[in-house]
Amino acid sequence: MKQPLGVILAGGQATRMGGGDKGLLPLGNGTILSHVIARLEPQVGGLALNANGDPARFAHLNLRVVADSIDGFAGPLSGVLAGLDWAATQEATHIVTAAADTPFFPCDLVPQLLQAAEATETGIALARTADGRHPTFGLWPTALRDDLRQALQDGLRKVVLWTDKHGAATAHFPDDVAFFNVNTPEDLVKAGTIL
Repeated sequence: MKQPLGVILAGGQATRMGGGDKGLLPLGNGTILSHVIARLEPQVGGLALNANGDPARFAHLNLRVVADSIDGFAGPLSGVLAGLDWAATQEATHIVTAAADTPFFPCDLVPQLLQAAEATETGIALARTADGRHPTFGLWPTALRDDLRQALQDGLRKVVLWTDKHGAATAHFPDDVAFFNVNTPEDLVKAGTIL
């Protein structure tokens, strides 16, 4: 398998943060999103950002911005589909997704997901820690994008319902803090402490 492409999922509405783009909030010497990019970019063959609305607000990042093709904020799976459709135009076989509000995920995320996926027929793998699965951190084959599109059009929104149907593997990570995500102003303060 050639190196997967990376897709950062930033298509949510950030309602618990008062709306807007959580990823653009300041963290340390950068933003939450700059930390996510710094961790994911070295692990993948190319990088895109899944975000809805005016892509110009991300122009300073010099990343391809891909919007959801399913209307009405259909959740993270819609972002995965947007990434898969983009990756297919790049002739990539897989993407790895990471959430735009999770700045401390493992620097070996991609190799661990690739290793876990070797045991599956479909090539899907999700990150897992002791406190459960982290379904926005996954390896996804472009070959399944039409299956995913149909599932979304049929109303499916829960990631694990679709991945379980396809026998997804899990890559186990020991550190729960690695997948700490910023959902509230209090979380942003905690992220600064972790940093």
